[in-house]
Amino acid sequence: MIELAIISGTDRPGANALKVSRYLKREYEMREASVRLLNMQDFPVDAVKGGPYGKTIPELEPFVQTILDSDGLVMVIPEYNGSFPGILKLFIDYLPFPDAFEKLPICFVGESSGAFGAMRAVEQMQMVAGYRNAYIFPERVFISRVHKNFDKEQGIRDEFQRKLMKSQIDNFVEYVHSLKNDELVSKPMSL
Repeated sequence: MIELAIISGTDRPGANALKVSRYLKREYEMREASVRLLNMQDFPVDAVKGGPYGKTIPELEPFVQTILDSDGLVMVIPEYNGSFPGILKLFIDYLPFPDAFEKLPICFVGESSGAFGAMRAVEQMQMVAGYRNAYIFPERVFISRVHKNFDKEQGIRDEFQRKLMKSQIDNFVEYVHSLKNDELVSKPMSL
């Protein structure tokens, strides 16, 4: 069994990212993955006020440990002002470097009210994850016009996007399994 974390990438109340994340959690669990959902609404912003970087912050430990214990990560990212939400960047800034994303398979789901489904936000987050040495899963899903095209019970209403989502889920599970079983991934390379 693989251990996955899903990040709902915003702290906005009533966010579609959380609805999509909950749907994805059910889908991954049906594929026999153990899944923990990290909701950025629960991120302890007050605990990091003033920038205590490099210090142990007990309120952050459940968030950090979830990432460190995961075999793979699914990021559900809304688009805010042409990028990803600041709370998501704040969370990443408090993850241990490079350990948190080092050789961690990550896949991305964008969602937005607009026509491009947070493509720009996802691409920007891919750059951050790549900088942190994550394994970027190539299948991305962009849920455009999320208010109309997504149902929290049935998932994506658009047939083409639904096929893309199913493909991403199925293939990401296989990808994480293959990396988890590959001894080269888990061992540091020596020069």
